[in-house]
Order: sequence, then structure tokens, then C-alpha cells
Amino acid sequence: MKKSWIAIMILLGLVAYGGYDYVSKSSAKTEEAGNTGETSLEKGTEKGQLAPDFVLHDLQGREVRLSDFQGKTVLINFWATWCPPCRIEMPHMQKFYEDYHSKDIVIIGVNLTPSEKTIDSVQAFVDEQRLTFPIVLDMEGSVTQTYRIAAYPTTYLLDSKGVIREKFRGAIHYEIMKDAVAKIR
Repeated sequence: MKKSWIAIMILLGLVAYGGYDYVSKSSAKTEEAGNTGETSLEKGTEKGQLAPDFVLHDLQGREVRLSDFQGKTVLINFWATWCPPCRIEMPHMQKFYEDYHSKDIVIIGVNLTPSEKTIDSVQAFVDEQRLTFPIVLDMEGSVTQTYRIAAYPTTYLLDSKGVIREKFRGAIHYEIMKDAVAKIR
């Protein structure tokens, strides 16, 4: 009987230590995230998740990082020149950008470059549409894959902390962008 009590006491001690260790590590992670300004949200491509960061190059070869826009509301628009709904949507994107970029709202147009005939066709489209928001080239398709793009266009709306608040599959217009941004600000 005495050996059973000792075994039970040792077992309770191990369980208590395991609980203490778990709680102290969780607290340390929370404090660490708070000290670095990081969020403890899971990264992913669904609403409520922290959008995965990416680095792509624009048409002039300059590096563009999603994390460079931290603190701003961001629309990430995945598109291609050959896509009819994308072509219809672009004037709305441009108008929205013109009206809202001074209010810390950014649009990043991620071109599905592997699907294009040439990079020159992307530049010609941008010139034709007079697009002034950042256009980046997903040369390898890696960002398109990370964001699980299955339909063109697809637009993600991120809040100022980089959290996905909306995900639109298919073309959207000015009023949809305006209403979606108003809901998160």
C-alpha cells in the first residue's frame, strides 16, 4: 500500500510539473510576441489568419514585400492579362486606388506571370489601363500556390495587422471594395 501511495504522489508531481511547464512556456511565447510586435495568429489563407508574407519584383525589377505595407489596409489582387473578368475589374481597382491610397490603403496586383505569353504583354496591359498601383510578377507561381489561387481574379483584403478579413473569388467592383474596407476600419 505504501508503494502505491508513493507511485501516486510521483505521478501527481509529474502531472503538476507538466502543467506548470506548459503554462510557463505559453506565457513566455505570449510575452515574446507582445515584445516583438508579432501576433500569435496562425499564418494561412483563410479569414482570420495572418496572410503569408512574400517578396516579388515589380515591372521595374524592384523588390516588393507584403510586410512593407504593415500598418496599411491591403488588397492583394491575383490577375492575368488574358482573363476577361480581370480586365473588367482593373478600372475599378485603379479608381479605388486613386481614391483611397492617401488613406493608407494599398492595392498590390500580383500577376500570374507563368500563364502570360510574355512579360511585355503585362507591361503593355498596365500601360493601356494606366495602372499606378504596385504590380508584381509571380514568375515562379510560388505566391499563387501559397495563396491557393484556383480562380482568377482572386482578391484578399488584409487589415493593418496583415490579418485576412475578406477573400473574393471572381471580379469585384468599386462599391464592393469600398464596403469591405469600411467594415474593417
